[in-house]
Amino acid sequence: MSTILMIGILIMVSLLLFILLFLLLGWRWIMKRVVKQAGKIIMTDSYQENLLELIPGFRHMGVQNALENNLRAETGDILHRPFGSTKKWPHFEEITFIPAQTSPFPIDGDEDVDVKVTIGPKAKKPMKIKIPLMISGMAYGIALSEEVKIALATAAKNTGTAINSGEGGILPEEMESAGKYILQFSKTEWGKEEEVIKRADMIELKLGQGAIAGMGGNISPENLTGRAREIMGLKDNEVAHILEHYFENQTLKDLKELVEELRKLSGGVPIGAKIGAGGKIEEDIDNLIEMGVDFIAVDGGQGASVGAPPLLADDFGIPTLHALVRAANHLEKRKKKGEISLIVSGGLFTPGHFLKVLALGADAVYLGSVMLFTVSHKHTLNPLPFEPPTQVVWNEGKFKDTFKIEDGAKSAEKFLTASTEEIKIALRAMGKKSLKDLTKKDLVSYDELTAKMIGIPFTFQPWEDQSDNSEKGSS
Repeated sequence: MSTILMIGILIMVSLLLFILLFLLLGWRWIMKRVVKQAGKIIMTDSYQENLLELIPGFRHMGVQNALENNLRAETGDILHRPFGSTKKWPHFEEITFIPAQTSPFPIDGDEDVDVKVTIGPKAKKPMKIKIPLMISGMAYGIALSEEVKIALATAAKNTGTAINSGEGGILPEEMESAGKYILQFSKTEWGKEEEVIKRADMIELKLGQGAIAGMGGNISPENLTGRAREIMGLKDNEVAHILEHYFENQTLKDLKELVEELRKLSGGVPIGAKIGAGGKIEEDIDNLIEMGVDFIAVDGGQGASVGAPPLLADDFGIPTLHALVRAANHLEKRKKKGEISLIVSGGLFTPGHFLKVLALGADAVYLGSVMLFTVSHKHTLNPLPFEPPTQVVWNEGKFKDTFKIEDGAKSAEKFLTASTEEIKIALRAMGKKSLKDLTKKDLVSYDELTAKMIGIPFTFQPWEDQSDNSEKGSS
């Protein structure tokens, strides 16, 4: 090695050591200078050119609104917010259960609690599941990857419950992995094969949902790639269309005939419909009764969808709590309670939410968003810090190839199992051996308006003074 090169290396090393020593000894001085200069700029610049203008701007508009408006300005297209509305809807927090302590007494922890559910009890082939929690319709290809759908189906089978296909492609491996399979008969060209209809344990007409009302959508070839296109029967450059109607010039008579046709083709499994909860929910339910459905799935305003425009998610529909109470009361009024099953979804994330929904009149609960976070439990760190964790579950996600079916299935199964065990503990704490014994008489509310509208006791008043209030809420 030449003398000149050695001298050069020594000079570089010495310079680096000097810089390091300066940083170690002078970091306080550096920080003080930076803060002083930044503070001077912030405290002397006019509002129009001051960076802190963002604070009142964000407080006035909201960080989320500012972000979404920037995305609108960038693309000039409809936004697709995947996890529903962020509005503070009235929910289930103000409602609590009544514990059994002196009369009756709690149920011993060793005793089994029956949480089995039958959907469509009047159907020729009712669907029986071991737990009251089902996996909601989340579309293969349009939303979720093949691996995630198989993992969720496996978890459903291992816990004795059902999974809904969603309105995407009908994945053969999902049907094979699932125990009980719900076919979402959607307003699409795909998913209508007779063998699929005959394989289903339950069939759901998708008339609407909480996040997008009754609207459809178009998915470009760039946003729908891979095997899903083949399964859906799409050509290379063909746009996937989800329509708003099943028939041209559609009528209720058309839908009633469709229900009957599906009932015959399927051999008598429960045929029902999913709707987004709206202000005329009683009218919607009356029309569904006229159609001859075996079950009704109501998706509240907090429901989510991967393709939901914020306007439809935020400014349409009514809260899940309100929809549930009105739907249960109306089915009771029409003397259909116990004949037509009620399934509820929309913003339900905890075992407490699930059990309160069941206490207020639902027969089962659909779980959507919460399952995506639990099925990806082992994988959420893969996309961070530069991408959101959901890039693991979407069919077009940048990290979908890192998802492992076995890990996802186990995580989702454990979540469903843990939630069911919490529900059983809560039932024991109320002195009940069966979910069938649970009613809204087991509830109270510390919000007076909520108590009045549901027809349950208000916690500030003695129990015996509130019979009139309960009767008014039930009417």
